[in-house]
Amino acid sequence: MALTPKLLLRQSQSLVMTPQLMQAIKLLQLSSLDLATYVENELEQNPLLERQEERVEDVPDEAQAQERRLDEAFEGAKSSDDWSEDGGAGSRSEIEQRLDTDFGNVFPDDAPQEVARTPAETPPDVGDWSSIGPGSAGSGEGADLEAYVADRPTLADHLERQLALAVSSTVERAIGLHLIDLVDEAGYIREPIESIAERLGASLAAVEGVLRVIQTFEPSGVGARTLAECLAIQLRERDRYDPAMQALVENLELVARRDFTALRRLCGVDEEDLADMLAELKRLEPKPGRGFGGEVVLSVSPDVLVRLGQDGAWLVELVADSLPRVLVNQAYYAKVVRVAKDEGEKTFLTECLQTANWLTRSLEQRARTILKVATEIVRQQDGFLVHGVAHLRPLNLRTIADAIGMHESTVSRVTANKYMATPRGVFELKYFFTASIASADGGDAHSAEAVRHRIRTMIDAESPDDVLSDDTIVKRLHDGGVEIARRTVAKYRESLRIPSSVQRRREKTSARNVPAQ
Repeated sequence: MALTPKLLLRQSQSLVMTPQLMQAIKLLQLSSLDLATYVENELEQNPLLERQEERVEDVPDEAQAQERRLDEAFEGAKSSDDWSEDGGAGSRSEIEQRLDTDFGNVFPDDAPQEVARTPAETPPDVGDWSSIGPGSAGSGEGADLEAYVADRPTLADHLERQLALAVSSTVERAIGLHLIDLVDEAGYIREPIESIAERLGASLAAVEGVLRVIQTFEPSGVGARTLAECLAIQLRERDRYDPAMQALVENLELVARRDFTALRRLCGVDEEDLADMLAELKRLEPKPGRGFGGEVVLSVSPDVLVRLGQDGAWLVELVADSLPRVLVNQAYYAKVVRVAKDEGEKTFLTECLQTANWLTRSLEQRARTILKVATEIVRQQDGFLVHGVAHLRPLNLRTIADAIGMHESTVSRVTANKYMATPRGVFELKYFFTASIASADGGDAHSAEAVRHRIRTMIDAESPDDVLSDDTIVKRLHDGGVEIARRTVAKYRESLRIPSSVQRRREKTSARNVPAQ
């Protein structure tokens, strides 16, 4: 069979990721904050896009005429004569006779004389308030209110001020500034001193000497490399770092495990003294730098609001503040495209128009998809909204996708970084998707989050004399209709940051034996 070139015509279907489709997918998985930033960039780049609130409707002619008449009347009132002159409201005696009153009961007989003021006493005019305060130049513009806000110093600024007073050598100051740059938000220096000395080309003794100076700064404990060193610095300043307390600080892992028997043996103290030492240890600050703040904590802005209607049904609606409103200025496009000089300008305007139309459609499609997914989640998790976490149903992406006729990947993008405000609090949409745990009696499966809630409830209700082991928790859950393994209970307990039964028994016993302060 000879191999010869030939032309074939075939018809097939394929999914092509167009730029518009990629844009819609990208917008779907953005959070409300990221979406606002994205839309803001598009507003700056596309001259045909504008915010909805920026469009001002034309004022009717009658309203303009009425406003003009009011302005004229106001101007005429300002130019009229004074009340006390003829042709105005009348003289003082005429006004008193007409109103049947005596102005002496209200106003002083003579008008106040102009008091000569010094420049320091003379109040500024209304238009001159901008000349008061920092950063003003008497331009008549409004004052910058941000200039009056107190600037909260950072931890680095606070330490640099103390360093300028503590050391005088240029070399020591350079080493100190570098060490201060390495102090994290908690107040610790995590990098080894040896690598710092090698990078600076200084001796290890010089770097350690400057570090010891920094460790004397406020806040107490700053510049430490470990938690034990941080606590030791604070105890030395309080003159409480005796041998017993030193042994306690050097064995913090035993403190975490609540192994009080070993601690009493190592510290050489009795039970009452150990309780006092532990109480003093709790009064120390393990993170001395957090008093100066750190990264700005952004509050969660919900995308969906769920509330109970008058008929008892749940109402699901999108939060208006989380939806950017943009419009395509078709009138501006028609006006500009007529005066375009060359094909390049017309092509640019056409591309801007297409981009603007696709953006508005993508935003509208994003809002409809979020609302559709959220509505189905509320329908599936109605028991959670009414009764709480114990009635949270197991749910996966396929269930929601099949119910609303979408793909699982679309549901996954919708639920990413989106939050729902419910009468029980604000939850991420992914919170409602939990694994299922089989029922022991063959009934409906249980949600993993609901099982975690039951484990926490049982542990919170236990007494010091009856601390529940993982096997006991498994038995109680099985009696309650939950088929679960012991290792699963241990995994859920660790995810809830609940210590083991041995550690809980030690903690509860110690708390019961400590006398009230």
